Amino acid sequence: MKRGEPYMASREQEQQTFYGPNLGYIIELYERFLEDASSVDEETRSYFEKNGAPVAEPVVQQTVETGDFEKYLAASRLADQIRAKGHLAADIYPLKDHPREMELFELRQFGLTEADLRGMPVTLVCPDPPAHLADAFEGIEHLKAQYTGAAAVEFQHVDDLDEKKWLRQKIEQGALTATLSVDQKKQLFKRLAETDLFEKYLHKTYVGQKRFSIEGLDAMVPLLDTIVGHLIANGSETINIGMAHRGRLNVLAHVLGKPYEMIFAEFQHAPNHDLVPSEGSIGITYGWTGDVKYHLGLNRKMGQQSSNVRMTLANNPSHLEFVDPVVEGFTRAAQDDRSQKGAPRQEQGKAAAILIHGDAAFPGQGIVAETLNLTNLKGYNTGGTIHIIANNTIGFTTEPADSRSTRYSSDLAKGYEIPVFHVNADEPESCLAVALLASEYRATFKKDILIDLIGYRRFGHNEMDEPMNTNPVLYELIHKHDSARVLYANQLVEQGDVTKEDITTIEADINDMMKAAREKVPNVEKEYGGVMPDVVFKGVPTIETGVAVEKLMAYNEQLLEWPSGFSVFHKLEKVLKRRTDALTTKNGIDWGHAETLAFASILSDGTPIRLSGQDSERGTFAQRNINLNDVKTGKAFSPMHSLKSATASFAVYNSPLSEAGVLGFEYGYNVFAPETLVLWEAQYGDFANSGQVIFDQFISASRAKWGQTSGLVMLLPHGYEGQGPEHSSARLERFLSLSGEKNWTVANVSSAAQYFHLLRRQAAILGKDEVRPLVVMTPKSLLRHPLATSDLSELTDGSFKRIVEQAGLGQSPEQVERIVFCSGKVAIDLAEAVSKSDDDFNWLHIVRIEEIYPFPAKQLKALLERFPQVTEFVWVQEEPKNMGAWTYIEPRLESVAINGITQVRYIGRRRRSSTAEGDPTGHKVEQARILTEALTRQSVKEPTAPTTSETNV
Repeated sequence: MKRGEPYMASREQEQQTFYGPNLGYIIELYERFLEDASSVDEETRSYFEKNGAPVAEPVVQQTVETGDFEKYLAASRLADQIRAKGHLAADIYPLKDHPREMELFELRQFGLTEADLRGMPVTLVCPDPPAHLADAFEGIEHLKAQYTGAAAVEFQHVDDLDEKKWLRQKIEQGALTATLSVDQKKQLFKRLAETDLFEKYLHKTYVGQKRFSIEGLDAMVPLLDTIVGHLIANGSETINIGMAHRGRLNVLAHVLGKPYEMIFAEFQHAPNHDLVPSEGSIGITYGWTGDVKYHLGLNRKMGQQSSNVRMTLANNPSHLEFVDPVVEGFTRAAQDDRSQKGAPRQEQGKAAAILIHGDAAFPGQGIVAETLNLTNLKGYNTGGTIHIIANNTIGFTTEPADSRSTRYSSDLAKGYEIPVFHVNADEPESCLAVALLASEYRATFKKDILIDLIGYRRFGHNEMDEPMNTNPVLYELIHKHDSARVLYANQLVEQGDVTKEDITTIEADINDMMKAAREKVPNVEKEYGGVMPDVVFKGVPTIETGVAVEKLMAYNEQLLEWPSGFSVFHKLEKVLKRRTDALTTKNGIDWGHAETLAFASILSDGTPIRLSGQDSERGTFAQRNINLNDVKTGKAFSPMHSLKSATASFAVYNSPLSEAGVLGFEYGYNVFAPETLVLWEAQYGDFANSGQVIFDQFISASRAKWGQTSGLVMLLPHGYEGQGPEHSSARLERFLSLSGEKNWTVANVSSAAQYFHLLRRQAAILGKDEVRPLVVMTPKSLLRHPLATSDLSELTDGSFKRIVEQAGLGQSPEQVERIVFCSGKVAIDLAEAVSKSDDDFNWLHIVRIEEIYPFPAKQLKALLERFPQVTEFVWVQEEPKNMGAWTYIEPRLESVAINGITQVRYIGRRRRSSTAEGDPTGHKVEQARILTEALTRQSVKEPTAPTTSETNV
């Protein structure tokens, strides 16, 4: 067919009908086909060769001349331009400080006139038009109204055609234009008034106190109301919110219903426990050292018809976005049913997450990208998160041009195909429309959605800052700008929906309510700190964790049974089958085997297990293999799921290559599912430092700051085998420097049985007052080392031992002169060196400190009483002197010293800036020196640094 020839738009031709944006695209392809058939793909070329030109309208006959064809194409391109770039011309900035690029849609730019468009059908540019639109010109004007108003949208980056079509239809049918009754408008105004007047009351009543006001983003509160209401209506029983401090007090007061008097009490430093409502619907989270009021979270149970809805605002430190994965973990835990064996059963509709971000933090902090990456992963998805950027258009004092390389702060989300709505915070009705549409999108597609709520910040970063020093032009505009409350009140009065008297009455009632609340607050200051349970200071008790022989034998047998026809890789099959004999021979139970038996026993006790990390299904060192893959079909199978005695779920996930995001997620999961043994494993322990904020701000300190308990287990491969600086040290010293108030357990165990009992002990304390996180320096080379394996009898009896004496030494206590203390892998190196030596070591004893924190002082004192002739304590470690446990352990060993010993000697690497040698030969030399010095009777001397004196470093 040649250009200018007629074509039939008839259903009898059995051609596909194209219209709207699809028509524009297909016409463009047809143009290319006519010019060069090879420029289009084979399938499209075949279609055009068979059917000719694309069909525009069914059941009509049309003739398209060359000029008309170009006009149709131009009209379609114009419509697509409005959809794709309408946001550039939208009225989304309250301060009117950004130009609206309406010239993008001028008809002359597309070679069109109004007359041209008047002669085209409206469906060419708007496939699902409202009934009142008569032609393409009215369709274009309608599109501009929908895409360039106070709310705008970006969704061209979304690949899924169903999502695109759904969004296009909703928007073009008016979903971004709210239609409110007079009563609804009054309620909306009242919400804005509560939000604004609350901030103003705090400002004048508590002068000079930080509160990180919401002013400039007041519409966030009614926006959240709408989202929460929609989530509840769609079956959410749990709603978890994460946000930084900007606007937090207002969200606590008006979204979660924290009483004004409780907030005022915190400003006045007065006791507030008596102000908690008697029905106990609100749980305040604070610990014994506590935190500032704008970091605190809240749990609220709301009665909704026949069910109770739990809403949580997560505690959050000033590390703004690091709460994001924690809240996602909360939400997944609320969705998972862990009550039966097998994999947990996820019900996405049961819980939902709302994350409120800062406009500078969203593109600036990498944890946001880590969290967004979790959204579609099987072990971490939560059925779609609603993201809100609380967009002040400024950081602390930093302008957008200095804080990001993108036009919008939200642009990062587009890489994850997340639709983005931009909305003017001074247009509250548009904010409600966007909130409803975003909620509907999440419910329909189970995907993340983002609302960029664009406003401003009324004051400086906090209420004590003077922003005119750093941002004078911006704040000159802000000082002249009325609040959303005032603007909306004026609008309602002009529309005749309310009177000025109505406005005055509503505002007076709100102010009276706040004054009455303040009068309830005692005029006395509360005592410093909270109440810490005594059981915390007592530490983890000794718990008998042995498992009966017959049970272990049964677990072992069942875990080596695979479905009929399931083909395991032949090499792996041989490795696993060795476990059949390991329980009855001297070959011993290795680390991975002991872990598997521990998991089986814990599941049989009714405790769910969740394990995740980089390559955790197999294990970084091929030690676990807890998920098997059929070599013929690729089908996965976990023996844990078929364990007959299991009464709880088991899940293991290979995580994305993320530390902070996944660690935060697992922490959140455990907090929300305290009955579950949750384990996070680093690929190498060194990589855990990428999650340092989560360790510092959440895991180590959450109980002290917020009264938030966790039993999370962290498995950190640690040990010096000559693999270089990034594959040796899990930075034990960092965890010990964070240790205090019995906040967690830090262990460096040296045998499979010890690991077995440690896991079972941790499972036994879940949900109890003595629960705390567990940090374990796990091995690499010791995973299969004969001296680290254990006999079956070591698993059937006893419990975890905080200290372990080296077998074969210390048999003649009165002859022992030196006690070597050590931990982890170096203890096995020493044991191996002793076993290979012909020397008489009656003068020596070796004691492994398996639980480093809390320090086992009582056990050590009891042991040392048996050795009256000891004159020398030595601490041996692999790590450099300024790393590892030395700095922590030295004063503690001195505190238990006997016989006038006042100094503990050190053997190990000298102080260094890097954790380990990069050369395997250099590593072996140093390791040999350490062992030799530890096992040599002569006095110990630390090697001198080759250049600068240690005393000057």
